[in-house]
Amino acid sequence: MWRDLGAIGRDAGTGGYRRFAWTGADADCRAWFRDQAESRGLAYETDRNGNQWAWLGDPGAGDAVVTGSHLDSVPDGGAFDGPLGVVSSFAALDELRGRGVRPSRPLAIVNFGDEEGARFGLACVGSRLTAGQLSLDKAHALRDAEGISLPQAMERAGHDPEAIGADPDRLARIGAFVELHVEQGRSLADSGEAVGIASAIWPHGRWRFDFHGEANHAGTTRIEDRRDPMLTYATTVLAARKKARLAGALATFGKISVEPNGVNAIPSLVRGWLDSRAADQETLDLVVAEIEKAAVERGERDGVGVRITRESFTPVVEFEHALRDELGRILNRAGGRAGDEGRAGVPVLGTGAGHDAGILSGAVPTAMLFVRNPTGVSHSPAETASEGDCLAGVTALADVLEGLACR
Repeated sequence: MWRDLGAIGRDAGTGGYRRFAWTGADADCRAWFRDQAESRGLAYETDRNGNQWAWLGDPGAGDAVVTGSHLDSVPDGGAFDGPLGVVSSFAALDELRGRGVRPSRPLAIVNFGDEEGARFGLACVGSRLTAGQLSLDKAHALRDAEGISLPQAMERAGHDPEAIGADPDRLARIGAFVELHVEQGRSLADSGEAVGIASAIWPHGRWRFDFHGEANHAGTTRIEDRRDPMLTYATTVLAARKKARLAGALATFGKISVEPNGVNAIPSLVRGWLDSRAADQETLDLVVAEIEKAAVERGERDGVGVRITRESFTPVVEFEHALRDELGRILNRAGGRAGDEGRAGVPVLGTGAGHDAGILSGAVPTAMLFVRNPTGVSHSPAETASEGDCLAGVTALADVLEGLACR
């Protein structure tokens, strides 16, 4: 499975993946998912929001145990973020069948669409729509860099955009959702463990900063006469780093657009996107407020107007304690470990990264498993996991699914 999927959407120059929502690479990933489902005799369907499902048992029976993740990527992303969870889900089902166990609850594998938000700028579109966290008006207003709207992209890919929207009936049939994911950090590498359990997802959001200056000639305009938004932007980036470091938070300007974007032209507009995350809401609010204040104050000095728009936000997600603790008990028993409820046994760790499991947590019980990433690098071709750790993740997921769905 890993070899078959590995070539899809990979850029020969960078070695990274460009699997963006509703593109050719995305279609190829979706075809792969359908092939995996049908080759195992699973009931395959695509829901109203373009998410793919593969069912073992009656989808309408309720109290289903669902696992899976996503197959799309950030620009030049790594091979493991998302796909490891989907591949491991199919492999875990194979493991269950090899053990000869039969689920007493419906079991499903899901591929959520557009989790990374690389094309339309909003993460977890498929799960947000399903959970009713993205309105139709906002969904229809999403556009990519070429001005193509989300409905246009979906229609071109053969999906009916008029069908999208909240899907409470589907969510009501899910008793638990467990997502396996490569760790996007070094906690497991430092602990020496191959697999861990998620405790919570930090609150996080995306803010767009528009810096409005005055376009002019780079070779004839005196320094003191300039209203250069690039200067204000650069100072804001440095302020973000400082404010986040002092607060123990994270703040990143990772995307920028410039107008008119000429080498010999002072920009008229610099637009930058801030991603900020913290362990708690109060810290996040404080850091973002201080960054905004620094941007406005510097803009006043530079003669640059600053406008700030929050484009998305996800509050802290505490995964359901009962389900999280049940995963700990299952894995500790399977591994012959000491400890109860994940303590002194399988590591329990928080994460600053958002996931579909976090979006669904308000509607269904959710939990996550992490697989060790020895480099700690993610959203990069350097992202990796050893074959042994990946197989340990499959075994852990199979143990969890057996404990939840087969007893």
